[in-house]
Amino acid sequence: LYGATLLEQDATYTKSFQTIDKCAAAGVPSDELYDAVRYIDRNASKLYPDEAAKEEMWKRAYGSWKLQLATGPPAGGGTTPFKAVPIFAYAMIDENNFGNGVGLNQDTIILSLLGPHYFNTKRRVMGIGIEDMFLFSNKVTQFVPTFISDGMGLKKKPSDFSGKKGSRMPAFTIIGSSEKSLIARGGSGGIAIWTRLDKDIRPAAYGVE
Repeated sequence: LYGATLLEQDATYTKSFQTIDKCAAAGVPSDELYDAVRYIDRNASKLYPDEAAKEEMWKRAYGSWKLQLATGPPAGGGTTPFKAVPIFAYAMIDENNFGNGVGLNQDTIILSLLGPHYFNTKRRVMGIGIEDMFLFSNKVTQFVPTFISDGMGLKKKPSDFSGKKGSRMPAFTIIGSSEKSLIARGGSGGIAIWTRLDKDIRPAAYGVE
């Protein structure tokens, strides 16, 4: 694969992702983690020079992931450190949907959201639609009060958002992905790192086999 070969030739990329993979798996940040993520983030145009390379990076993001580390929004231009996430929170990406939620562990998921993703390959931005809510893998969408569903943007499509502040579709910018970890920036500017789970989260989250 052209994109993979290009990445393998970049020694700093390889070393950076080794650091990220290790920290993601352990759920513990290291002194080198911030610089490792920053290298990949700042060199994205070189690391993913065309749509084919970006598409390969996006396909590596498919799977079930446990959120391990996150920063807050950038504070006054300064850096914010990565901190461990103290709860079990997951994300799931497949060919059609993005899902996320919280639980006790990967077998007992309490609250889940699921909906179509809208990936802009050129910008590496994944827009997120929320179609359904689940409690303990049971769909409860039809029971959600209107004031809650409206606040969540339940059932909204990209065309329902104006793009102005306060009316933007939830989105992540994918910074990088490997076989072991996933890095993305949220709308507020904070960065999250997930580690790949060893099993498909969808049965526990959505009751599908």
